[in-house]
Amino acid sequence: MTGHHTLRSTEEAVGDRLGGLNLDFEAMWAVSNIYRASAAIRNHLEQTVLRDTGLTWTGFVVMWVVWIWGESETRHVAEEAGIAKGTLTGVLKTLESYRYVQRMPNPADRRRVMVTLTLSGERLMRTLFPQFNQEEAFVVRELDSERRRDLASSLRLVVQHLERAERA
Repeated sequence: MTGHHTLRSTEEAVGDRLGGLNLDFEAMWAVSNIYRASAAIRNHLEQTVLRDTGLTWTGFVVMWVVWIWGESETRHVAEEAGIAKGTLTGVLKTLESYRYVQRMPNPADRRRVMVTLTLSGERLMRTLFPQFNQEEAFVVRELDSERRRDLASSLRLVVQHLERAERA
């Protein structure tokens, strides 16, 4: 449960309130449950594996992006992390204060800024990510392997559809 009301009671209340309208309730439930699941997962991970690291969810995602893709321009990091460049600036300032990342001018165009993990940032991600993955496994523990693959595939389709729509 992510709020005062359970999922079931919320769905019933919405059905009661909006039942007379011509709405796609299946779409509404799907999107609503994606949102609620995402918020619950983020909260769980921040309260468990990230709690003692000083990292927020967004800070972790930024570090993940740089860890996976290596040194990157800030605009690419922001895009991959799904955040605004202005938000990234504040996140990077915090990560730099922990000495997890370093910013430097792009040698090809000094107006652009590159981000890289420091050795301590690299060590943190190598230590932290196995713990993070254990919590990911906990989150989906109620789903067997086939349902996990189906869920991942379904969500991938949603993301790909939205990416295509964004480009159109």
